[in-house]
Amino acid sequence: MRILDLSLNGFRNYEAFQCAFDPGVNLIVGENAQGKTNLLEAVCYLSRGAAFRTRREAELIRFGADFAELSARVESYGREQSLRAVMFSGRRPRQLFLSGVKKSSREELDGVLNTVLFCPEDLSVLKSGAAERRRLLDDALCQLRPKYARALEEYKRLLAQKAAVLRERQERPDMLELIPDYNERMAQTGAILITTRARYLRQLEERAAAHHLAFSGAREQLSLGYQTVSTVTDPAAPAMEVYERLKEHQQSHYRAELESMQCLSGPHKDDFEARLNGIPVKAFASQGQTRTAAISLKLAERDLFEADTGELPVLLLDDVLSELDPGRQDFVLNRIRNGQVFITCCEQDKISEIGKTIHIENGAVI
Repeated sequence: MRILDLSLNGFRNYEAFQCAFDPGVNLIVGENAQGKTNLLEAVCYLSRGAAFRTRREAELIRFGADFAELSARVESYGREQSLRAVMFSGRRPRQLFLSGVKKSSREELDGVLNTVLFCPEDLSVLKSGAAERRRLLDDALCQLRPKYARALEEYKRLLAQKAAVLRERQERPDMLELIPDYNERMAQTGAILITTRARYLRQLEERAAAHHLAFSGAREQLSLGYQTVSTVTDPAAPAMEVYERLKEHQQSHYRAELESMQCLSGPHKDDFEARLNGIPVKAFASQGQTRTAAISLKLAERDLFEADTGELPVLLLDDVLSELDPGRQDFVLNRIRNGQVFITCCEQDKISEIGKTIHIENGAVI
């Protein structure tokens, strides 16, 4: 997969932008706050239908503009197609287009442009909270598995509604009659989330372990383990089996949920643990070990996209190499020679002259 060219109007700090890209490495150079990351965010939005730095689309529209328009020509599976998104400053809903045809939902764009994003925050994902590790899995799976994306959206909606019932149970005790129905549907969708995540994590572990072994000079073995509710002993089991175990957990936690007025059962607090030679990364790994493991996970994610779709996704590296020592920089660069890559950085001389260099200043190419 590759992006042939990109056009922006009124997006973030870009009044108007148009640029063609190299099929290999594209180095985006500029000082801080000039718009380098905004370019990657535009690519991500066209790929996933969502920004990676904000959930509020109003923040994506240039100050004073009535709308923002993003469009790109992409090549995937031997076909050239166009993607276009238009966001409006008022309450008017956004519009998405594929090859000039308006689409009713983001899901209709799935698979046209897959991306793997690696930003500075990801370097500490293994030591941050569980939400960041769930996001790492969910971002990949929502692109690879449309059924998973629909289940995740449904589960989030059910979770919010059940939480509202629990919070209001004293003022509206009659609403508790809805809890069994919510639990049933949450167990069904939750089982899909757990089994899909756990199976994907096993595949991710295999490839990430190989990258990390090479990265560490064969000194460290990386392993990953999925963590969910206590009644689910095998999260990668068939969905029906996980569903039954989730129902057991819901029943045993019913009284606790009423007392705490919180949803205590389900995959919304699931996590995974990374270990190096059997020792937890979160508690004991050095900064260098943690970064190496995080990079290995992202390289593995890229591998899995290629194995699953037959094509390498577009790789987006947002100011990541500047966070690494020269040895780790060289390792990453040697592993990304294939496929299309976008790298943002402030100082060009820190990175080898490869591919095309695009200089950005105040939202424009110079």
